[in-house]
Amino acid sequence: MQDKKEMQDKMEEREALIDEVIEREWEQFQYVQNEGGRASCQDDHETFVIMRKSQFMNWTQKLLESYRQDLIEAEAAHWNLLTEKYARMMESTAPERYAELADILPKRSKERIQMQEEMIAQQIRWEEDFAAKFPGVASTGRVIHTSEDTPWDTSIETYARGEISTYSDRTVGLLKKLYDQMAADHENLSEKTLRNMTALYGYESLEEAEKQQRARLER
Repeated sequence: MQDKKEMQDKMEEREALIDEVIEREWEQFQYVQNEGGRASCQDDHETFVIMRKSQFMNWTQKLLESYRQDLIEAEAAHWNLLTEKYARMMESTAPERYAELADILPKRSKERIQMQEEMIAQQIRWEEDFAAKFPGVASTGRVIHTSEDTPWDTSIETYARGEISTYSDRTVGLLKKLYDQMAADHENLSEKTLRNMTALYGYESLEEAEKQQRARLER
């Protein structure tokens, strides 16, 4: 009985941690300055929560705690990690604008960049495998490769590069451990994230979401 209660307490503690991380991100997201004015997604809290929770549900406790600390430290330094993320994406989607911002962004070591690129390469493999297995669901999301970027559409690869670049070295190291473990276990992190997402949207399963999306595409 005690073990069951301890397990429940740990689950509730983890859920609270995920919620805290999301709300800290959401607060920073409100201050991101969009080139064309405030973006509609900045007023869509429900979708933001589902998207972020789908990802964070796969993270370890230590990784979540580390990223929470990143957010706390950024707030204390009056630095916006969400603004940094979107600024870094512009290296591909808006290079001229990025050139104006590059000097103020935190510099990353060659070793750090190499580690990030290894992780991003793994994520691309997961995304390609997912798209082959669930093309209907995949068609509702971003394109996969940076080579497919436009000024209006940001790929999964570019988004991942922008986001991972904002993490502390500590957080990146913990995320790399997660990637390596999942790859060793032949698990697909992208698929796990989409399983979480479709469940949060109310689907019975990812397979059911795929079936419904294919039916819509065939109409």
